[in-house]
Amino acid sequence: MSQMPQPTALTKCPICEWPLASDDRFCGACGHALSAVSAPPEDHPTLTMNGTAGDPPDEAASAAWPVASEPSADTPPPVVRPTDIPGTDSGGGELSGPGRGVRFDRPSEPDEYPLAAPQPPDPRTGDLATPPAGTKLCVACRAGQVDRDGYCENCGHAQPRERDHTEQELGAVAAVSDRGLRHHRNEDAFAVSSTALPDGSPAVVAIVCDGVSSATRPDDASLAAARAANETLLESLPRGTHPQQAMHDAIVAASRAVNALAEDPETAQEQAPHQNAPACTIVGSVVTPTLLVVGWVGDSRAYWVPVDRGAPSARLTEDDSWAAQMVAAGLMNEAEAYADERAHAITGWLGADAYELEPHTASFKPDRPGVVVVCTDGLWNYAEAAEEMAEAVPLDAAQRPLHCAQVLVGRALDGGGHDNVTVAVLPFPAPPQGAGSA
Repeated sequence: MSQMPQPTALTKCPICEWPLASDDRFCGACGHALSAVSAPPEDHPTLTMNGTAGDPPDEAASAAWPVASEPSADTPPPVVRPTDIPGTDSGGGELSGPGRGVRFDRPSEPDEYPLAAPQPPDPRTGDLATPPAGTKLCVACRAGQVDRDGYCENCGHAQPRERDHTEQELGAVAAVSDRGLRHHRNEDAFAVSSTALPDGSPAVVAIVCDGVSSATRPDDASLAAARAANETLLESLPRGTHPQQAMHDAIVAASRAVNALAEDPETAQEQAPHQNAPACTIVGSVVTPTLLVVGWVGDSRAYWVPVDRGAPSARLTEDDSWAAQMVAAGLMNEAEAYADERAHAITGWLGADAYELEPHTASFKPDRPGVVVVCTDGLWNYAEAAEEMAEAVPLDAAQRPLHCAQVLVGRALDGGGHDNVTVAVLPFPAPPQGAGSA
C-alpha cells in the first residue's frame, strides 16, 4: 500500500498567517491549499551565504543625496534641507514646488480674515425703547414684559417682588417686612404714619397684618387691611376721637376692606371650590405723649419693652388662637398648649368667612420710656415670652427704631425664617411733631 505524500507541517498559513493544525490541508481562513509549495521570495542578500559579495544595488533606484564638502576650521559645514532631497508623489511622479519631499498639513492662511456676521445686540445692554406706560420689563432679559403672576413673558424669569423685603422709617416709627426663607412670597403688610391730635400733640401709628396662607389672595388681604386701618386712624385722630375708639373703628374699616375682596371678580377667578375667602390678622398701636393704645384680631402681637431693662417687659395682646383658648379655659398650661400642633390655629381673623368680628383694644399709661414692638408670628415664634423679646431688642431701640426692626427681623431669619416676618417699632412717649409725617 502506497502512502499519499504528506504536506510539510506548517504552524501558520503562508498567505494570511492563520494558525493551522498539523493535519490541515487547506487554510480555514483564506482557503489556501497547503499542499502547494509557495515560491520562495526573491532574495537579494547583501552578503551571500558562501561569503561572496552580493549584487550591487540599482543606482537608478537610489536617491541622489547631496554630498557635503569636507568641513574646515574656517567654513561651517553645509546645511542639507529637506527641500534639497528629490521625491515622488504616491503616483510615482516628481514633486513640484518649494515644499517637495515635505508634507504640510496646515492649509495656507489668507492675508485677511473675513469678519463674523454681526450678532444681535444684547437686550440687557442695548438701548431699549421706552415701554408703554404701566408696562413692567423683565429685570433679566430687559426685553420681555412681566405678566400678572410675576414672570417674564420672554425668558420666563421670576421677577423679584416689591414686597419680598420692605423698610420704612419716619422719625417716630419704623417697620421692616421680609418674605423669610421658606415662603415663595410675602403675605405680610404694614403701614406706619404720624399725625397730630386736636391739642397739637403728636400721635404715631403702626399697623401690621399677616395674611392667612390657606385663604385666597392673602397678600392682598393684608395689604388692604393695613391701608384701610391706617387711613381711618389718620382721619379720626385729628378730629378728637379717643385713640382707643379710633383703633376700634380702624379694625372695623380693615375688616370691610378685606370682605370686599371676596366679591372681587379676581378672587372668584382664583378661588378654588373649597378654598376660603381672603383673610388676615391685624395688630396696631397708637402712641401719644401720655397714652399707649393697642388693638388686634388674630395672633399677631404687641410687646412693651422699657428702656430701663430692670423694669419688667410685657406682652400687650392676647392671641385669638386654639392655644390661648385652651389656656383661658384652664385645660392646659401655656407650655403644653403652645407645644401642641394645633397651637397656631387662629380663632379670629378679618375676612368674609369669619364667625364674627370682635376687635380687641386696650390702653396703657406707662410710667417710663420704652418701645412698643408690633409684629407677626414670624418674629414672636423665635422670641415668644416678653423676657425673650426684651433680650432681642437693642438697648438703643428708642433712638434707632429702624435699626431695632432690622435686628429683630434678622433674629427671625437667623432662627430659620420659616414664616414671613414683619415688625414695627414705636418709641414711647411719642416724640414732638417734626420727626416725621404720613
